[in-house]
Amino acid sequence: MKLVQLAVVGHTNTGKTSLLRTLTRDASFGQVSNSPATTRHVEASSLLVRGEPAARLFDTPGLEDSTGLLDHLDALRRQQGGDAAGALQSFLQADDHGRFDPGPFDQEAKALRQVVACDGALYVIDARERVLAKYRDELEILGRCARPVLPLLNFVADPEARPDLWREQLARVNMHAVAQFDTVVFDELGELRLFESLRVLLDRFAPTFEALMADARERRALLRRSSAGSIADLLIDVAALRLTVPEGEAEATAALASLQETVRQREQRAVDQLLELHRFAPGDYLSESLPIVDGKWGLDLFSPDSLVEFGLTTGGAAASGALAGLAIDLMVGGITLGAAAAAGATVGGLIGAARSRGRELLDGLRGHRELRIEDAILDLLALRQVALVRALLRRGHASQERVRTDPPNGPPIGDKDDADLARALRKELARLRHRPEWSHLLQPESSNGGRATCHARLTEILAEALEGAR
Repeated sequence: MKLVQLAVVGHTNTGKTSLLRTLTRDASFGQVSNSPATTRHVEASSLLVRGEPAARLFDTPGLEDSTGLLDHLDALRRQQGGDAAGALQSFLQADDHGRFDPGPFDQEAKALRQVVACDGALYVIDARERVLAKYRDELEILGRCARPVLPLLNFVADPEARPDLWREQLARVNMHAVAQFDTVVFDELGELRLFESLRVLLDRFAPTFEALMADARERRALLRRSSAGSIADLLIDVAALRLTVPEGEAEATAALASLQETVRQREQRAVDQLLELHRFAPGDYLSESLPIVDGKWGLDLFSPDSLVEFGLTTGGAAASGALAGLAIDLMVGGITLGAAAAAGATVGGLIGAARSRGRELLDGLRGHRELRIEDAILDLLALRQVALVRALLRRGHASQERVRTDPPNGPPIGDKDDADLARALRKELARLRHRPEWSHLLQPESSNGGRATCHARLTEILAEALEGAR
């Protein structure tokens, strides 16, 4: 596998640095800004395959005055009596040896020198822009570098993008091989098509680009599976969690609040793990439909609004407040009363509501009870995490804006697929209700064959649900 070197070039502010951030999954590379000419020097980064560099990408300064440079190169050609490629080489060599000050063309000289030093170039185009003469001048200059050039249409997911118009105009200047890759809204297939286009353009490096495509597929599948495993850990910890509640009203209320807070903190740890796994920072994320602000959920897990957001309802008979999302099981007989519903419900109120169930039931309630999380809250935990992973899988590492979780043409949160997922998970999680030793919230983590088997089944279900998030 030979190392391929590519110069990333284009007009100022078209997303060159953004491209490297997204391809390398490195949100810290370079400086991204809406201000023009942010990149002033050539910077490099590598794409790795199994730890070895496969492609070396060079981020270059923006081409700011291509029309003026083209006029300068034509004047230099007439002065020397040579051809256009020779005039460009003379310009770069003269600048390289310091025999003259390139003046207004200093940034162009840095970019073009890097193109000549590489095996090929990616010419990044902001597909939202109008097709202007300056872009044709840039392509003309790049053509004189005698290196293969692949135009890359960026920001194609934006409603204002006009990729068809750009393809038409590029074809008029004999540029028929064109790639599309949005650096903000990530598309797994778009990345693969980019590598495929480069493989065709630079066929002597075909094995390198084939290795990059295979590695991208493997990493994406591993990312989905690792995300599924993280969610599975969360669900087991919460589903198996049971807390003994004493008979007293004050003690019971305190125990209920403690359990809710324990689950909230465990969910937050899961969010932090997923953000880190996908190489995002807490401040990268915000959504109107899934409100995480600075890495924290905007809607509380036990808020009725959270359930409504995902199209869920509780199965309990009583309400929100201190008991929201909780179910009380009798220690004798395992009878569930369901305590997630009516506002202001109390333990005493539940006892009163149970009088019609008979003396045996009341005798059990006068003793200790066990508290667990209601099924609807487990559904919500799962769907919130799945929605988060789907959003992170779609997010390019160059995005400067916090993104929505629901794609413009994607399925809404709480659709039929999510309902089917919740049912499949609930079937598996039902087995955990009498396995409190499997919850790492109750005891230190330890090897447990039963938990491992359950974790594997949940991971398979979740990974399949994430398969469509490309």
